[in-house]
Amino acid sequence: MPVNADDNSLWIRRYHPRPDATVRLVCLPHAGGSASFYFPVSRSMPDFAEVLCVQYPGRQDRRTEPLIDNIPGLADKVYAALLPWADRPLALFGHSMGASLAFEVARRFEQEKGITMAALFASGRRAPSAHRHETVHLRDDDGLIAEVKSLSGTDTQLLGDEEVLRMILPSIRADYRAAETYAYEPGEPLRCPVLGLVGDDDPKVTVDEAAAWERHTEGPFSLRVFPGGHFYLAQHQGEVIKAMADTLR
Repeated sequence: MPVNADDNSLWIRRYHPRPDATVRLVCLPHAGGSASFYFPVSRSMPDFAEVLCVQYPGRQDRRTEPLIDNIPGLADKVYAALLPWADRPLALFGHSMGASLAFEVARRFEQEKGITMAALFASGRRAPSAHRHETVHLRDDDGLIAEVKSLSGTDTQLLGDEEVLRMILPSIRADYRAAETYAYEPGEPLRCPVLGLVGDDDPKVTVDEAAAWERHTEGPFSLRVFPGGHFYLAQHQGEVIKAMADTLR
């Protein structure tokens, strides 16, 4: 189904339209993240790949919309929003919570439409079957803020602004609840290539937990380990973009 170049979907942000692109890379944000986090990726990807950035409800221009605090519910909505864009190959990049979401979206495309993703890029997240018991979403506001600051995932200046803080804390908590309560349901492995990306000092995922993504695809699997913590990609953006571009070529 062709997509109107002026598409104004609430879910999909197309910062740099590339009508002649041969593949679309869909970027799914981390907990508390927004579509604009991936603006630099959209700008820097080679011309053969058009970047689509997903905007979850409850943040920025969608801040008044009801939050979705579970991965299956989010995956259903993202899958539906991406269907009109599947007139050419799609690849998925997700960081942290976004990687779990990307996996479930890829599953839906395979199960519902028989469409295999061009690639799945799973960043900063353990494999779906590598479970951890986590309860950050149950902490009080101070505990939640301390967690986010420790990972350097949100500008600490924003966290110090009370007005902004009131706006973003509910979405951060809902995302943490979605990520931490996600329960993998065993099923057929994906058919697409999977590239795992992880920082060697990430407190949220070990290299072994990232390597376990190999269990979840019948396609080629590879793992890239970068120096850094949970947001290693802030320091290695160019290398991450190159790794994705090389895979998609």
